[in-house]
Amino acid sequence: MFADRATIYVRSGKGGDGHVSFRREKYVPNGGPDGGDGGTGGDVILKVDNGVNTLADYRHIRKYQAEHGQDGGKKNCRGKNGQDIILKVPEGTVVKEAESGKVIVDMSGDMKEYVLLKGGKGGNGNQHYATSTMQAPKYAQPGQPAMELNLQLELKVIADVGLVGFPNVGKSTFLTKVSNARPEIANYHFTTLSPHLGVVDLKDAKGFVVADIPGLIEGAADGVGLGHEFLRHIERTKVIIHVVDAAGTEGRDPIEDIYAINKELALYNEDLPKRPQIIAANKLDMIFDEDEKEAVLNKLSDEFEPQGYKVFPMSAISGSGVREILYKVREMLDSIDDAPVIFEQEYFPELMIAGNEPYTVEYDAENDEYVVEGPRIEKMLGYTNLESEKGFVFFQRFLKENEILDKLEELGIEDGDTVRLYDLSFEYYK
Repeated sequence: MFADRATIYVRSGKGGDGHVSFRREKYVPNGGPDGGDGGTGGDVILKVDNGVNTLADYRHIRKYQAEHGQDGGKKNCRGKNGQDIILKVPEGTVVKEAESGKVIVDMSGDMKEYVLLKGGKGGNGNQHYATSTMQAPKYAQPGQPAMELNLQLELKVIADVGLVGFPNVGKSTFLTKVSNARPEIANYHFTTLSPHLGVVDLKDAKGFVVADIPGLIEGAADGVGLGHEFLRHIERTKVIIHVVDAAGTEGRDPIEDIYAINKELALYNEDLPKRPQIIAANKLDMIFDEDEKEAVLNKLSDEFEPQGYKVFPMSAISGSGVREILYKVREMLDSIDDAPVIFEQEYFPELMIAGNEPYTVEYDAENDEYVVEGPRIEKMLGYTNLESEKGFVFFQRFLKENEILDKLEELGIEDGDTVRLYDLSFEYYK
């Protein structure tokens, strides 16, 4: 089965902790602090690999983690940075946050490499906290935590033109006729279990890429059959060739077939049926009465050409009518912006992952106090000893560096007012 979807867990590396140590050398009885900084954790990086065309590797291994940064050491020794982890994906892979389904990045077009999750920054060693009044600081900064995400990877093939239609209407035969693609062809439903791409070369005109989207059936958008597994592959196409069994060799009405498939496209993505579409009336060579053949073609034209869908007679097996369709498609593509279809970012990991979310600074009028909350604040409280003077000075520095004190002043805080951070309260003095 063609692997075009996978769910994985990724995690960046934690930053190494800063070190607490003091110089201890002969003839230097009271050496100063020399604790080194922690190393930065490894990043999680996505990279397009043109040698990869499925997501099969991510079906077998689902957990990926970058290396943690090493802790700092004595004698100002900095911890080693954690090694990045690089996830290679085929071009056209759309990466989403698994729970919300929001797009993080589309690995298409110019996007060849993307830092998905940054590793945690290493913590400062105690050498950074020496002052004229505190010459022997006995604390260091912990490394920043790792970031983690559950991801949904979806491969949406990159093609200019999509072939759609019921199973066994001749899409694969058409693709074989017009390109070097060689999909399986047989007389049963769902022969094509993967989207096949073919490059169409035209004399005296620019070529284009065609994708044979596996046969759809009614209910595909709701998960019936296998068709819904492949609808995503038509989302990038700019022109749709709707292949229909005009002769009704399987007892279906070609007009009803076209409406049924367009309904499935609309249920999956309401914009799909609005894209330029032409109807390839295939298998007309199976109708031996010329008057009947003309009547079928006129019926299709009368029904769909007023809706903007040009109808072309075709025989995919003999090649009759194929050339006219290809040049019409090229004409349509020339009138459309040739910029690739890229899915815009909707989810920003740096802002939305717990531990990196923005903090809030608000005034609680009912209790007459200023409230500071947020995951970053909570984590800082968890590893800082505020009962010690040194710890409190360290925490005040954190409030200042993160502009929390500025926000309190913008709200009108005055000396003696109460500031609450979760279960901790203190009086504010500038």
